[in-house]
Amino acid sequence: MSKRPLIGLTLDAEPAGGWSRYPWYALRQNYAEAVAAHGGLAVALPHDPALAEEYLDRLDGLVVTGGAFDVDPVLYGEDTRHASVELKADRTAAELALLRGAMARGLPCLGICGGQQLMAVALGGTLHQHIPDAIPGALEHEQKTSHYEPGHEVRILAGSRLFAIAGPVMRVNTSHHQAVRTPGRAVVNALAPDGVIEGIEDPDQRFFIGVQWHPEYFVDAGDRALYRAFIAACHGG
Repeated sequence: MSKRPLIGLTLDAEPAGGWSRYPWYALRQNYAEAVAAHGGLAVALPHDPALAEEYLDRLDGLVVTGGAFDVDPVLYGEDTRHASVELKADRTAAELALLRGAMARGLPCLGICGGQQLMAVALGGTLHQHIPDAIPGALEHEQKTSHYEPGHEVRILAGSRLFAIAGPVMRVNTSHHQAVRTPGRAVVNALAPDGVIEGIEDPDQRFFIGVQWHPEYFVDAGDRALYRAFIAACHGG
């Protein structure tokens, strides 16, 4: 049996207070479980941009996880910030260093929710800062039900790598107030019924796919297919 590929997962972070008197990192358990269930070995990546290249030297793949925060609008050329936007500058700096380094190496990358948005920004794209104010008549993209239940369908675009992996339609969970507005050098691969961009990819990379939902909950068969394809790419497949 071949060795499990080593997959780096980006961490969330919180300041002192609440759970701990000291600053702390966090990672929801099912992020790591999803990697392990499909043949990978998950490791957590602290927020140190100066060490990004050394981490990448040891990794076979990168997962940029989601979180309850936003990419700084300055990074995509906007000088105003919606009142709903919350930043974690240290996390974003570390994730950008890891993501850009991985792209330069052709390392397989999977972006989830906010991770997908950061992928778009790294490729020169822009974001809607707050969907309810930016897209009239948009769906409710912050579902109140369990993330183990679907919030809406997405249409996977024919000809995309994601279409080859998951097929034409998926039922997905939804937990975001921002979305990709323009994908930059990326290609859009999935759309919600209201036209919100739900996925992007870079066909010039070995594997570079971002999705707006959380596939680690395995709501749809396509979620497991996505992880299988990602881990296969990390094996060199």
